[in-house]
Amino acid sequence: MSKLNGKVALVTGAGRGIGRGIALEFAREGASVVIAEIDPEGGQNTLREIEKEGGRAITVTTDVRSREQVNRAVSAAVEAFGTVDILVNNAQIQRQQLSFEETSDDDMDVVLTSGIHATFYFMQACFPLMRAGGGKIINVASAAGLLGHPGWTSYAVAKEGIRALTKVAAREWGVHKINVNAICPAAETPSFRLWRDNNPELAKAMTDEIPLGHLGDPEADIARAVVFLASGDSDFVTGVTMMVDGGQTILH
Repeated sequence: MSKLNGKVALVTGAGRGIGRGIALEFAREGASVVIAEIDPEGGQNTLREIEKEGGRAITVTTDVRSREQVNRAVSAAVEAFGTVDILVNNAQIQRQQLSFEETSDDDMDVVLTSGIHATFYFMQACFPLMRAGGGKIINVASAAGLLGHPGWTSYAVAKEGIRALTKVAAREWGVHKINVNAICPAAETPSFRLWRDNNPELAKAMTDEIPLGHLGDPEADIARAVVFLASGDSDFVTGVTMMVDGGQTILH
């Protein structure tokens, strides 16, 4: 039996990269998937991939910075599949390679709203559905916050805030059998490849720090860890930040 058979999973930012990989693996494990994605074309592409493999999914065009659109995405999940059992908060706007002093109010507002606020909105929207029968929430954080990467001020703050939300909700919602965990992935996504092309020396230095010698594949590496956190295999795991990074942050 598939690990997520009969479950309903909502994945934000599932039109590309890590979110797409998670959505595809969830569907392969038997989950019905709700793709909450700001880019309609990206959402449709992931939907078609899932359906081509025989999976069930819908896509809802969603700007995660809007609580109204977040609530609409959760309502669409309930209308299509009856509930939400698994929530993955993956969507995030980035403003990187800016020094601390160059980071503007707009940078902070956009990144924090798409990260901390969006994660907060979705968790609150899904809580009433999970309170009755339990659920799994997986929030995507980053080593950028854990390590304080130069040039990533707003992003680092957003990702550390997401880890804080994760820990508070894990403590408060455990009584409802809701597991709340975070991952810090190191993945070779389209966004990373674009950044690598513009910053080859920094990218090489980053990869050289990884004991396993390479960045993770969004499906084979990152999404498989998320499947574990979304499945019954992790029923006694909550409030944890899992470093899915090939050992890059072993000393931290």
